[in-house]
Amino acid sequence: MSETNPYMMVGERLCMDFINTVSWRESADKRREWFTSYAKWVDWCIHAEVLTGQQAKALLLEAEEKPSEAGDVLKQAIEMREVMYRIFKSISKDISPHQPDLELFNASVSHFYQTLQIIHEKDHYTLKFKQTENNLGIMLPPILQSAVDLLISNNDLERVKQCEGDPCGWLFFDTSRNRSRRWCSMSDCGNRAKARRFYQKEK
Repeated sequence: MSETNPYMMVGERLCMDFINTVSWRESADKRREWFTSYAKWVDWCIHAEVLTGQQAKALLLEAEEKPSEAGDVLKQAIEMREVMYRIFKSISKDISPHQPDLELFNASVSHFYQTLQIIHEKDHYTLKFKQTENNLGIMLPPILQSAVDLLISNNDLERVKQCEGDPCGWLFFDTSRNRSRRWCSMSDCGNRAKARRFYQKEK
């Protein structure tokens, strides 16, 4: 997991990349939060293609007018990210997630799914979350949807893995044919592990 590129997207699923917005997640002294402000979260959402530039600009203007609400929404997003991290980390270890985490996740899903509606677009129908009075949190429903889709795809859950680089802690969806991926990124934690093995061998 790299410090040089603040927007490494290696999770292969939107929810995984969202979870990975903490550098050195499992380090007591190196851990670094990416979402240090509402604007930072918006910026990441543009990169993740959750928001368009036009949507982001409108949200940032609204956040300036409602800084307290923006702060509350950011706190909610971070709390949900940590819940999702604990759930998917348990799954990566083939352990049942803690019930309180599932309850928190389900509460958020229930809240946002109240705004789900079927939209007719040209020659097809699609499900979309409609905007509510509080638009500051419109980025969270698509991320939750990504997590729900992954959770209910039971045959794919064994592809949820945690990077073996210590103390990276990042999660990813293994899309390799033989399901042999071990690192968040071969160019990062993978190379670091290779260098460590070479050093040990030379010693």
